[in-house]
Amino acid sequence: MEGNPNNIELINSLQAEVESLRERINQLETEKAKLSQKLSGCVCQKNAGSDRSLSVDCTSSIGEMEMLKLNKIGTLNRSKYKESGDHTMALHHLPKRHVALKVMYFGQRFYGFASEAQMDPTVESEIFKALYKTRLVSGDKKELQYSRCGRTDKGVSSVGQVISLSLRSNLKETSTSNGYSAEISAEESCDGELDYVKILNRALPNDIRIIGWSPAPTDFNARFNCLSREYKYFFWRENLNIMAMESAGKRFIGEHDFRNFCKMDAANVHNYRRYITSFEIFSCNERYGDDELWAMKIKGSAFLWHQIRCMVAVLFMIGQGLESSNVIDKLLDIERTARKPQYKMAPEIPLVLQSCEFDDLKFKCSSDAKQALRAHLEKECRSYKLEAAIFHEALLSCSSTFSDSSQLNSRTKKKGPTHIPLMSRPTELTLMNLSASYEERRAKLAASRSNK
Repeated sequence: MEGNPNNIELINSLQAEVESLRERINQLETEKAKLSQKLSGCVCQKNAGSDRSLSVDCTSSIGEMEMLKLNKIGTLNRSKYKESGDHTMALHHLPKRHVALKVMYFGQRFYGFASEAQMDPTVESEIFKALYKTRLVSGDKKELQYSRCGRTDKGVSSVGQVISLSLRSNLKETSTSNGYSAEISAEESCDGELDYVKILNRALPNDIRIIGWSPAPTDFNARFNCLSREYKYFFWRENLNIMAMESAGKRFIGEHDFRNFCKMDAANVHNYRRYITSFEIFSCNERYGDDELWAMKIKGSAFLWHQIRCMVAVLFMIGQGLESSNVIDKLLDIERTARKPQYKMAPEIPLVLQSCEFDDLKFKCSSDAKQALRAHLEKECRSYKLEAAIFHEALLSCSSTFSDSSQLNSRTKKKGPTHIPLMSRPTELTLMNLSASYEERRAKLAASRSNK
């Protein structure tokens, strides 16, 4: 049998295969030793059970590695890694730092910025969806020390809203952490940090963008550390008296009680004095036909609920010649005008939160993120200009109809509603036989609470 050439060839083949397997085993043993050494030096290892473990290599890309769960046979299992449970456990022990994010959003489809009203969608709810999706946060808003600079209304936009919270960091923990991840201080280097702008913008809807981030102290609060807010309100000039509006707007400058220029919240707000630092009105160099786009810019330390829209509404009445400029002084005099006259606020869509001012915040944006942001906004601008062109085409197609009916319209033109002077109007809630002054509202609240 030994002399059989076929048997000799088979034996040689098996011996060669055995040698090949031994060589492969040696390679695997070497690779295993390297991985074991690497794993033993990782401080982020956390046991997830007797037969499974979740390990994160902090020296590699955390954004990728944190999602890898190793099962008992060494294969990768991502299916059970969800936003609840595993992800909170996996992220809770990672390094984090307190940061401020500058946010841009276009408010037409949102029920305001804040999500407390239980109305969806809100800007805030969309931002948190992106934060959880990108695994930048774990826990609730209180754990994250979350704060926002302002609560813009339904439909209002912003190019400078600021929020602050603690986010996962790519930086190593400090030497005082004793093996546990510590919060990165604001003074530490940002080199090698996660590109928060780029990461979040990939997960956010088209009408929300992060435009910068800044390290912030652990006790930083976006609301209470804000020095000033600046709003812009856009409008078409039409037949408005711009000089009269500008003269009246200057009367807002300084510290005043603005209870007659807001929606009063007597239950939660007890101080209606606010400081306006500047008021401007200017052309935006944008025309449509014979009309021109203008804007008002109002800057102050803080603002009340609906304050800007109420101020603008009264200024429009002055610009239309329906009210004189001194009506501003009368409404600011709460001794003389203790109850707010009823009037309709200016529309919300043209209002934009332009900027929020802080000390010592320096917002950063990588060149890649900046380029992607610019490309996105240019694409959106082209899209809206295209939509405007379609509406303009529709208007032109109706021009013959407008021309045919113009003579009839000139004979049957209806008069607009008669303007009732502000100071002669019924005050808020008096039509329901309820008191409208702040003091009377507080008394009514106190009485209702005592009866419970």
